[in-house]
Amino acid sequence: MKILVTGGAGFIGSNFILYMMKKHPGDEIINLDSLTYAGNLENLKSVENNSNYKFVKGDICDKKIVNALVKECDAIVHFAAESHVDRSIENSDVFVRTNVLGTQVLLDAAYRNGMKRFHHISTDEVFGELGDEGKFDENTKYSPRSPYSASKAGADHLVRAYYDTHRLPITISNCSNNYGPYQFPEKIIPLFITNLIEGKKVPVYGEGKNIRDWIHVEDHCEAVDLILRKGKIGETYCVGGNTEIKNIELSKLILEKMRFGEEMIEYVTDRKGHDFRYAIDFSKITEELGWKPKISFDNGIKMTIGWYKNNRDWWKKIKNKQKVC
Repeated sequence: MKILVTGGAGFIGSNFILYMMKKHPGDEIINLDSLTYAGNLENLKSVENNSNYKFVKGDICDKKIVNALVKECDAIVHFAAESHVDRSIENSDVFVRTNVLGTQVLLDAAYRNGMKRFHHISTDEVFGELGDEGKFDENTKYSPRSPYSASKAGADHLVRAYYDTHRLPITISNCSNNYGPYQFPEKIIPLFITNLIEGKKVPVYGEGKNIRDWIHVEDHCEAVDLILRKGKIGETYCVGGNTEIKNIELSKLILEKMRFGEEMIEYVTDRKGHDFRYAIDFSKITEELGWKPKISFDNGIKMTIGWYKNNRDWWKKIKNKQKVC
């Protein structure tokens, strides 16, 4: 299979390429990435000279580049997206352009070139927020509450519309919060780990009562691979880690693992429209494709802390350049 991976220099995209080249060494992968602030080719140093891997710098909104690459490929796995909620609150323009228009350009190229498979990576945030009870599943109504999640919801609807209108062979996955190696250090887990390594405090929004479901990025990559190869065309699959935890409990866990006390917590003004709770019911993908997460949160956090301790040059360059707190 020859696969076009969009956003393959980002956190999840680069982990997916590394996973696929190890799991399916006979596959060919083209990585299309515009190398915005969160794209980093250092993530892919280990495969850059592999004859089955090619990097193309380009924008998914560029119809000429997209059409030329789509003609070469059997499938698209679409990771490329602006994804940081805080940035979307400050300036939503780029989120709408990349996440909505960029997805439309890819879909149109896939349709016009007879694409065999199109898999779209989405998020549980399109469903809004949960109270104390219940979980998101494939039938949950969309109710996005931030410019980021609204732009991803728009992209999801476009993908589904191309299936209903053109019978484009699509699948969608809505995943919970990822963590692991190569994650940009503005995100909560790598931010907290790298801050503590630097002797800085960890900033917790509000009282830290917001709840998220966490999944190690390698488990997510395995799920995407299964959906791409065995998923039912036109279907959505929810992917979760079965690990709900309050932000304050996450903070304390990282502090404990890194042997710091709670005096390293700094409570900061809460995010606007901060969703209270996310949780995923992933029984569909388990029943249909036999997938479930393998990496426990305890082991995953240990591995992630170890990775950031052992790769200080990688994240220090980023934090210094981007002025991440």
